[in-house]
Amino acid sequence: MSDEKPLILVVEDQANHRKVLKAFLEAQGWSVELAKDAAEGRAALARRPALVLTDLRMPHGSGLDVLKDSKRKSPATPVIIMTAFGSLSDAVEAMRAGAQDFIPKPLDYDELKRAVAQSLSAGRLEQKEWVMPPASGARPLVGASPAMEKVYALIAKAGPSDASILILGETGTGKELVAAAIHQASARKDKPFVKVHCGAVPEDLLEAELFGHEKGAFTGAVREKAGKFELADGGTLFLDEAGTMSPAMQVKLLRVLQSGEFDRVGGSGTLTADVRVVAATNADLKKAVADGRFREDLYYRLNVVPILLPPLRERREDIPDLALFFLARAAEKNSRPALELEPAALKALQGARWPGNVRQLENAIERMVVLADGLVLKRADIPEEALA
Repeated sequence: MSDEKPLILVVEDQANHRKVLKAFLEAQGWSVELAKDAAEGRAALARRPALVLTDLRMPHGSGLDVLKDSKRKSPATPVIIMTAFGSLSDAVEAMRAGAQDFIPKPLDYDELKRAVAQSLSAGRLEQKEWVMPPASGARPLVGASPAMEKVYALIAKAGPSDASILILGETGTGKELVAAAIHQASARKDKPFVKVHCGAVPEDLLEAELFGHEKGAFTGAVREKAGKFELADGGTLFLDEAGTMSPAMQVKLLRVLQSGEFDRVGGSGTLTADVRVVAATNADLKKAVADGRFREDLYYRLNVVPILLPPLRERREDIPDLALFFLARAAEKNSRPALELEPAALKALQGARWPGNVRQLENAIERMVVLADGLVLKRADIPEEALA
């Protein structure tokens, strides 16, 4: 994989300039795709180039059109703008739109070489870790597929608000990571990010876990304890697998969402907390509402902004970046040298079903790293159940 040449898309309306740029860039060891105008350049973005080098003013659109379209389709791909009619306002507009660099014409080819090399280096890093900033200690979100770009866009829009968010997705898709990214995107990012796995707490203890309890409130309550709502005051409370709550707990949660008030188990006074709630579930809550298993009013309280996290089978183009990310992480964690995946192994990983989603991929990669005999992981090293 390391021998693959980065693909550079050159969008230039002057035929002689296209020819010179192609020869120069290929002489540096890069692969080149040519487009003669903005419309052709935007269509060529489907080739997923490692870098876009585009003129600013052209027929059938402009370099800014190419830039903006590139950022919509692949935010991590660097774009360099060229123009013979450059001005400070052009440069500012291009940089605000996400350009990696801005080069005036006539081109200084030493400067062009430097800019392309630096941009490709930055692009490789961003594409391996296309990250919405995680909470401290959390694993980042990786992937630049259209499905994940929709998730990032929702996080960016809804994160800074105080609206309740419901994250929907199969087990292993990374719902907790999205919740952490939402918290980090909010004004509450310096306050606590508190997590509760509702399905992992016994029903008779979930109320005390969320709202706290007084000493002697029940057998085993040997001292008073603050609940998760108190601990999350000013910050974000993440309720994982919220769909598993009993009807009685749903009533109590609805109260605190409506008023910010709650009572400790065994307590006589009402407490308040300023908490932003982010919930997640792998259940079909609409069906649960229709079946009478989940309160409709609570559903709408939690589902102010829904975020659907796609399963891995619907974002297969992210698997190479995820695999390389997990490969590096597992090697460091297990004190192994830097490892590579042979193309056949990567192709097999990309074609697998992954019913356990990203979590299953991560576990498979770590097992391969731990059991590796050499520095290159092969298709035969992939666990059989991953390819079943």
